[in-house]
Amino acid sequence: MDLRIFTEPQQGASYDTLLTVAKATEDLGFDAFFRSDHYLAMGSADGLPGPTDAWITLAGLARETRRIRLGTLMTAGTFRLPGVLAIQVAQVDQMSGGRVELGLGAGWFEEEHKAYGIPFPKEKFGRLEEQLEIITGLWGTEAGKTFTHHGTHYQLTDSPALPKPAQAKVPVLIGGHGAKRTPRLAAKYADEFNIPFASVEDSERQFGRVRAAAEEAGRKGSELVYSNALVVCVGKDDAEVARRAAVIGRDVDELKTNGLAGSPAEVVDKIGRYAAIGSSRIYLQILDLDDLDHLELISSRIQPQLG
Repeated sequence: MDLRIFTEPQQGASYDTLLTVAKATEDLGFDAFFRSDHYLAMGSADGLPGPTDAWITLAGLARETRRIRLGTLMTAGTFRLPGVLAIQVAQVDQMSGGRVELGLGAGWFEEEHKAYGIPFPKEKFGRLEEQLEIITGLWGTEAGKTFTHHGTHYQLTDSPALPKPAQAKVPVLIGGHGAKRTPRLAAKYADEFNIPFASVEDSERQFGRVRAAAEEAGRKGSELVYSNALVVCVGKDDAEVARRAAVIGRDVDELKTNGLAGSPAEVVDKIGRYAAIGSSRIYLQILDLDDLDHLELISSRIQPQLG
């Protein structure tokens, strides 16, 4: 089971804070550092000192880290034109020496679009499908040849399809709860399917849909990596769990139901339940980015038990 650190910087984090967490992620033996792609805080958070851009952040971290994978859960398809995004991701992949992964979603948070003057199209899923076709098409075009796409939403004519990523293939992550279109899209384009904040039962159901869609598309269902994203709140004892839950404004019982919370033994047990239904990677949503002791506890008391 791979454990990855997943941050939500729109809730309030500077680049320096993210750099500190990313370096701890690397030093403590976690597999990857991922971040969300949002420009507006949610809930009661003040979001100070203000939003940081996902791909500018990852470009900086690409030069400041050496081992960990770097990526997004999920880049908002509404924020960037696909041709530009293909350039950005390829460049960051080069800057990192081939450690980047692209999670791409349709975009959903209308308020942040209004706040920063970003168009919020009514039809987002069709755009996402075209974006995936374009980005993977640009990267997959043989050097010296051009890429052309005439779609409903985007037109590319004789693109040189440059630059290329450092990796032969940048892993593409697709995720979500949708029962039909999401599995079909994952079957066509994804290297990894991620379901966020879902129970073991709902995860098993959605993984099954994706495997079936992959088989229908002519792929083996086992070709994809299946992963979960879950909030984490671990403590050496009940008092420490309660303290960490209070800091992030959550109830301990709710966290135990909907996330990974409690003692290291409790969390290891629940991770085992996800592993049993085919999940091989968990993105640990860390909401208090100043609590590096939390990461150290997970690293020392949970990771060694996962094999």
